[in-house]
Order: sequence, then C-alpha cells, then structure tokens
Amino acid sequence: MLPCGPALSFVRCLVRKKNVSGESLEDSKLCRCLSTVDLIALGVGSTLGAGVYVLAGEVAKSDSGPSIVVSFLIAALASVMAGLCYAEFGARVPKTGSAYLYTYVTVGELWAFITGWNLILSYVIGTSSVARAWSGTFDELLGKQIGHFFRTYFKMNYSGLAEYPDFFAVFLILLLSGLLSFGVKESAWVNKIFTAINILVLLFVMISGFVKGDADNWKISEEYLINLTAVTENCSSYENVTSIYGSGGFMPYGFTGTLAGAATCFYAFVGFDCIATTGEEVKNPQKAIPIGIVVSLLVCFMAYFGVSAALTLMMPYYLLDEKSPLPVAFEYVGWGPAKYVVAVGSLCALSTSLLGSMFPLPRILFAMARDGLLFSFLAKVSKRQAPVSATLTAGVISAIMAFLFDLKALVDMMSIGTLLAYSLVATCVLILRYQPSLTYEQPKYSPEKAALAASERESAVSESQINMIQENHFSLQALINPSSLPTEQTATTVNFLVGLLAFLVCGLSVLTTYGIDFIANLEPWSIGLLAVLVASFIVTILLIQRQPQNRQKVAFMVPLLPFLPSFSILVNIYLMVQLSGDTWIRFSFWMALGFLIYFGYGIRHSLEGHRSDGDDDSCSENSGLQEKNPVEEVDEPENANESDQFLAHERTSEC
Repeated sequence: MLPCGPALSFVRCLVRKKNVSGESLEDSKLCRCLSTVDLIALGVGSTLGAGVYVLAGEVAKSDSGPSIVVSFLIAALASVMAGLCYAEFGARVPKTGSAYLYTYVTVGELWAFITGWNLILSYVIGTSSVARAWSGTFDELLGKQIGHFFRTYFKMNYSGLAEYPDFFAVFLILLLSGLLSFGVKESAWVNKIFTAINILVLLFVMISGFVKGDADNWKISEEYLINLTAVTENCSSYENVTSIYGSGGFMPYGFTGTLAGAATCFYAFVGFDCIATTGEEVKNPQKAIPIGIVVSLLVCFMAYFGVSAALTLMMPYYLLDEKSPLPVAFEYVGWGPAKYVVAVGSLCALSTSLLGSMFPLPRILFAMARDGLLFSFLAKVSKRQAPVSATLTAGVISAIMAFLFDLKALVDMMSIGTLLAYSLVATCVLILRYQPSLTYEQPKYSPEKAALAASERESAVSESQINMIQENHFSLQALINPSSLPTEQTATTVNFLVGLLAFLVCGLSVLTTYGIDFIANLEPWSIGLLAVLVASFIVTILLIQRQPQNRQKVAFMVPLLPFLPSFSILVNIYLMVQLSGDTWIRFSFWMALGFLIYFGYGIRHSLEGHRSDGDDDSCSENSGLQEKNPVEEVDEPENANESDQFLAHERTSEC
C-alpha cells in the first residue's frame, strides 16, 4: 500500500466499510428461533401502538375530516417505500444491526455510527415515553389515584423534569427487560398474545363502526357547518360567517388538509424497522424479514384505515374528541360500556409498542459493541443466547429517563433518528445496486442459495470480463450511454449523483418549508429556484436510471429503482426539515456526546480497523459485501456441501 499522510489516513478510517461474507453471516452468538409469524407479530405490535386509539380522532378533527382514510393511504405508501428498502437489505445482510449495519456495509463507519447513535436515542425515548403513557392510561382506569398520590408526596418542581417520578413506568420497563433478557422466544410469545388481543379489539371497533355508522357523516353540507359556526360563535347574523369546521363533504379542509394529515399519519407507521434488527435470530432471514416487513405494514394500514373509517362514520368529524375519540364515539351511538373494551385494547397496544421499542435497542447496542464502536461489555450474551448486558443496560437507561424526565419535549428527537435511518437505508440501496462485481454469497443454510447460484456465477463472470477491458475515462457520452454492465466508473458516477440528489432534496425541502409564502405570492426568484431544483432532481434521477445495475439476485429486491428510493429520501428529509429549531439544538448536544465516544473510543477499537491493520491496509475502502473470485466460483459444483448446509442450519438454529 502506498504511504499516505496522517490526515488522509484519518479520513480513510472514517469511511472504512464492514466486510460481510457468507461465512460471517452464518456465525451468530444469538439464538435462531423466530419464525415469519413472530416477525409479523413483532412488526404489527410495534407499529400498531396506542396511536390507533388516539391519532385518528386528532387528525380527522383538525386536518382531514372523513378523508383521513386517504391520509392513511398516502402515509402508508410513503412508509412502504422505506419498508421495501429495509426488506432488500434484510435479504442481503441478515445480521443484527438494522440501518446501522446497512450503512456500515455501504457508506462507511462514521455514517454508520451516526445512524446507530441516533437509533439508540430514538428507542430510548420511545421506550420511556410509551412506559409513561402505559402508566398514565392505567392511572386513568383507577380514577387518577396513583398520580394524585405521587403529586402529593413526591412532587418535583424543576424545569425539564417530570411533575412526579413515575415508579410504575420504571417497574414496567425493568419487568420487560427481565423478560427480554430471559430469551427472545418467550418475549415473542408474550408479544403475540398482546398483539392478538389488540387486533381483536380493533376488529370489534371496525365492525361496531360499520354497524352503528351513518354515511351522512361523510356528506355534511357547508351550509350546515356555517349555521353551526354561527351558533357556536354566538353570531347575531348568519351573513359573512365562515365555517370553522371546513367546507364539509369528504374533504372538508381540501386536499391540502388531507396531505397535512398524511404527514402526521406517517409517524403512525414507524416501528416496522425493529424487524430488521432480528437478522441473527430468525430461522430463514432472507425470506422472513422481507415478508415480515411488508405484511406488517399491510396489516397496520388495514387497521388504521378501518378504525378511522368506523370512527368518522359513527360520529361527525367536528364532534370528535382529540384525546379519547373512541370512548366518546361509543357514548355518542349509545354503546357506552364498549369503552372498557377499548381500554383493554389500548393497554395491550401500549404493551406491544413498549416491547417493540425495547426489543431493537439492545440489539443495536450489541451490534455496535461487537464491531468495537461501543464498549465491549455490551456485546456479552447469556447462556440462552440473548444479549443480556445490552438488554439490562438499555432497560436501566430507559427506566431512568421514564422515572425523572418530562419526555414531551424530547419526543420529536425520536423522529430525527428514525427519518435519518430511513433516508440512509434508501441511499444505501441506491448505491449498492449499482456496484460492480458484487458477488454476494448467501449463507449456507439459506434455501435461496441453490436457486440463485447459477445466475450469480454467470453475471459475475461476464462482469469480470467487462471490467478488464473497461476504460476509466469520464465523459458526457459515458454518463448518458454507459456500458451495459456496471464498472468502477459507473459506480463512482452513481455515488456522485446520489450525493447530488441528497443535496437537491435538502434544498427543495428547505425552500418549500421556509419559502412557501414567497412561492404562494409568485415571487420570481422563488419560482425560478423551485423550477431549477425540481428539474435538477428529475434529471439526476434519470441519469442514475441510465447507469447499469448489478445483476446479482437476492430473495427480495426493491422495485422501480431508482425512483422509489429517491422519493423515499425526499419524503423523509422533507419531514426532518419540518421539525422545530429547539429539536435540532437538543439533537446537536446528543450528537456531540456521540462524537466524543466515537473519536475517544470507537475509532481506536473498531474491529474493521484491526482487521485492516492485520492485512497491512490501515483503512479499507473495499465494498462492504465481500467479493469472491467469480472465475474460481464457476468450477464449484452446484450441489456441493449439502451435508454442510444441513449441519450449518442445525447449528445456527439451536438455542
């Protein structure tokens, strides 16, 4: 290796990528005991939390009206774009780590640490806030006696702290931490039971809504709403009165209101990414992870769609209660006792949501510690093959947060970590699919290996031959009419175009957020800048689309490349820009702590750094998915090592 200066060596260390080979995919310290049904239940339980009992009423009353069903449809489509990107990586790299690992494999170590550090923040705040919500809901059923007692004897009068320490939330978190430490199989059974109860309650709500509902609630006239406004506002005359409830009909606040509702509803689908952290605990991850993600999102959409439709049919949208819409709606139609069924479903939904927040957190800690980026004790596993140290550490941190802090101001910080992870996974799919000679070896136990081996070998040989004669000259002709197979030149071109795409998306998001008034007033500079950004965005996507894709096949691949990941990046970054300045300031403090840990500990203890030192290559820039020699692979018999395949499957599935 040619000598390089300290600064260049340091930069190369920041972009070194994780090498993942077929053998390393096969090795796992964790127990492979989860089935596809377990993953679907985990995804549904984590995503379909208590929001389904609250969010529909809040959005329908203030933003969408009856068209909330369309809002959920738009939000589901936006979430599916991110979900499909996760599904492809789950099939390619079935290891623990989710977006952290996918970024490490494709983009490099620094971005991977940023992703993992933000996911830790998201899951810690999510766990703590859901635990406090569970405690609050249970307190409501008891007539708020618990809250009254603690306010009287344990009141805390400090800014940023909670009104009183929540001992019940701490007990709940520690209880679930113990369950998760005991074993993933037992946790999966508890999750399936609570998820099943939640689904049954939601089915009851849907059937009740369609039985007791009235289609006229979707056809309320504007004249009626104007008269209602005049009465509500105590107006002496009905003339020149504007309805405060919109224009009535299916879309009382127009399509803009429906879109505003969709932006809020998007967060209702957050949670499916916990499935991607189970890569080393699933029996057949190449198939189970994509199926789990897609099916769980479909089930959640049907539940949100059905509940919101039933709610707006039972009761006019302007009468909905924003905090407890379903109990009030049942009172409205004369089914008051049904509120107790709703309360049971809400507690079960909170339980599965809490488990869904706690489940991925220790696995992110475990993956980062195993790679050397966090402290090594977090990578220890128990005799039952569960990441016990990471689980107990995560439980203690979350319990302290729930015990002391007022989490309302911190909840928006969850969104940064989630949306950043979604954006980076979509970016990684774009980059990875255009890499040359990426002959990814499936694990021996994967049933997809035999079916895909022939096509992989054929494409690998062709690509290696093309790469030998390909000239590394950049030109406009090569950009518009590239070679038929990917080369280092086309891969570099795509990397540059993806970076340009991210820059354009940031510009579009900032302009449409902070310059919307100038655009609405048809200011020439704003219209011109908007046109340039949109045109550049479209041209960049089309140029990426012109580049040749790698022909290697995996069990699941994102369709409509590069359009679907590009629009996923646009949606996610736009939503990140919508967050408040205070949220970004708090986020900067969290990132400062993370960089202190990374540059003080992680960069020196990185496992990839030690591997590279052993190979006399201090900072590897090789592709994360380790390549095999495609020419040597041709001579391998297709059915070789069948006994090894069986034994490997048995070894990794044993607890």
